[in-house]
Amino acid sequence: MSRYANTLTEAIMPYTPGEQPQDQQYVKLNTNESPFPPSEKAMEYAKENLRSLNLYPDPTAAELRSAVAMSCQSVREEVVLGNGSDELLYFAFKAFGSTRRPIVSADITYGCYPVFAAALGLPYEEVPLDEGFGICVDDYQDRHGVIVIANPNAPTGRALEMKEIDRLIASHPDDVIIVDEAYVDFGGTSVLPLTKKYDNLVVIQTFSKSRSMAGARLGFAVADRRLISDINKVRNSFNPYNINSMTMSLGLGTLKDRNYTYANCRTIEKNRKYTVEALTELGFKVLDSKANFIFATHPEIGGQELYVELKKRGVLVRHFDKERIRDYNRISIGTKEQMDALLEKLREILG
Repeated sequence: MSRYANTLTEAIMPYTPGEQPQDQQYVKLNTNESPFPPSEKAMEYAKENLRSLNLYPDPTAAELRSAVAMSCQSVREEVVLGNGSDELLYFAFKAFGSTRRPIVSADITYGCYPVFAAALGLPYEEVPLDEGFGICVDDYQDRHGVIVIANPNAPTGRALEMKEIDRLIASHPDDVIIVDEAYVDFGGTSVLPLTKKYDNLVVIQTFSKSRSMAGARLGFAVADRRLISDINKVRNSFNPYNINSMTMSLGLGTLKDRNYTYANCRTIEKNRKYTVEALTELGFKVLDSKANFIFATHPEIGGQELYVELKKRGVLVRHFDKERIRDYNRISIGTKEQMDALLEKLREILG
């Protein structure tokens, strides 16, 4: 840290993203990326717009916002786009959080939430997951601020039903509720319909996972137009050109080929089921997941040791050194071939 850094910068503990090693080829099951490339239709649509790269992109992203709105049965004024969903989470924290409105979220959830709060100088309150690593809505009844629920949650993969989210929002009419649905397309239930019922709900999704666009960085938020206006004020104060032309084109092409996205999601669900059954036979305990990853532990080997042994054998998974979950590893679901490679190495390790 330089001597010029302020006290806020000194206090930040940055988020550590999943490894992207360059030293060798790995079976990468550590960052929840899609194993499938963007659809051919989407890439062809993007190629058609290459000639416009000499011009700034539309700062309102009107065409893409309209397409996203249509896919969500909403209207353009109720949609804002971000450079990945992370950017929108940061903007929303900036728009709605304050010293009197802490960020409230689970003790085991997406690691960026406390990092964003610290970077913005906002208080952060943790609500413990229950013994089964689930989010219990009743535990939030006396908590107030900006409540953030990852649904399905990360890294556990567990999901709440819509009726539980509905109950949470109804009991907090004066609080903003953010539901992060990065993984909802793999078996969860989206609460997007509740944005028509409540004016304090923000639903955030991403093109990174189910839509095969992690490298393009595109996310969107849907909410009452007044909340979207608040988030847009922050966005326009930071970077009104936050979505580049190629990402816009690729996003539009992706939305035009929804059958491809749907088929990939169903394949991931099928591969998830196959992997869970195989891991269970090997003695693993695997949490029920509605995401494109699973959270697993084995009674005979620690989480850190298993992570290291798999990496030695060319397979990357994600380990978190947090007390309640250090015996677990998060395993992204890839192709059938990738999952078979994982299972082969696990059989070697377990003997």
